[in-house]
Amino acid sequence: MSDHAADVPPAPEGTRRLTTQEAARLLGVKPATVYAYVSRGQLSSRRDPVGRGSSFDAREVEALARRSRREAAGPPGELSVRTSLTLIEADRYYFRGVDAVELASRYAYEEVAEWLWTGSLPHGARFAAPPEALAAARRAVAALPEHSGPLDRLRVAVTAAAVVDPLRFDLSEEAVLGSARSLVPTLVGALPEAAPARVGDGRLAWELWSRLTAVDPDPAALDVLDLALGLLVDHDLAASTLAVRVAASARAHPYAVVSAGLGVLEGPLHGAAGRLAHRMLAEVLERGGAAPVVADHLRAGRRVPGLGHRLYRGEDPRARALFGRLEGLPQAGPALGAAREVAAVMARHGLHPNVDLALAVLTVSCAMPAEAGETVFAVARTAGWIAHALEEYQERPLRMRPSGHYDGPRPPRPLP
Repeated sequence: MSDHAADVPPAPEGTRRLTTQEAARLLGVKPATVYAYVSRGQLSSRRDPVGRGSSFDAREVEALARRSRREAAGPPGELSVRTSLTLIEADRYYFRGVDAVELASRYAYEEVAEWLWTGSLPHGARFAAPPEALAAARRAVAALPEHSGPLDRLRVAVTAAAVVDPLRFDLSEEAVLGSARSLVPTLVGALPEAAPARVGDGRLAWELWSRLTAVDPDPAALDVLDLALGLLVDHDLAASTLAVRVAASARAHPYAVVSAGLGVLEGPLHGAAGRLAHRMLAEVLERGGAAPVVADHLRAGRRVPGLGHRLYRGEDPRARALFGRLEGLPQAGPALGAAREVAAVMARHGLHPNVDLALAVLTVSCAMPAEAGETVFAVARTAGWIAHALEEYQERPLRMRPSGHYDGPRPPRPLP
């Protein structure tokens, strides 16, 4: 996709060392990114004994530029963007090289987010919403019609939070991380409460629970919600994440970047699967069996929700982790049985349960509304969008500018 190193000139004869600025120009990145390549082991540097900076082997820089160009181009006809965040292979996925399921199973959502953002894992990390931003977001959300959906509320909340942040245009890593740590809890705090506020343990999962259901939380159910948030933080270049990268490439501030992601997430082909899976499970429980419900979906030409994923041949590892945790939740028994029955009926099609079906088991079991899965997904993925924005801010600006392939009538034509 990127063409920032399309014409890498050979190093001048006899001059095999490059300054940081020269290396940055050849690679089409900021000087700070050159040092990031050094820290990752992709480049070696040598301290300049005379000056204050470092110098780099020109052949190494040229080789990295060529390699980056090939990686950015990807397979013919397929969009590809370089990222160090999430790897998906062999029916597993990894955050910065660490098994994502293991990470989300052992650490709270906030800690998983910090790992994705910084590559460090601060124990007991918690996020807090600034009072001014939270008040502005709540006022804006309260002004919406009562029938507004969760994504409507989140989009309005993020815009309101942006307006009261005078530092939103500072795209330095420190400033963006500060915005991220305050924005995520602001989005949750701006959502209307389904039950009176209770004193919690400070985790974002606790704050989100009271926005999703009036049912009293128990530790096991809260742990399932926290696990779901951690599992959903990122998942490579989904459509909403690509929109985020494009916005960040244009140097949109982090609030605008999240707005771009939320806008795409509301598309029926991206964010609606959880709602559909919830309604299907509720209907299975109401009718006492999966067979007639599945038959009705197929007869109407509708896809059975919650099954299959283009990136996994077998079962979605996120679904497997959530189902395993849900088995320890007594109230989840009926919905879990309904989900397994749906999977059994569809087994002949070679489709396996995905994370939407597992999330629907949680939302049905805990008396959450059908759109609760969308809320969980959007809140969780906000951290991943910020992580992708942080990466994109280090790339050449406006690099995601494909050329249109015009196939209309050739000019000149007379005026209509």
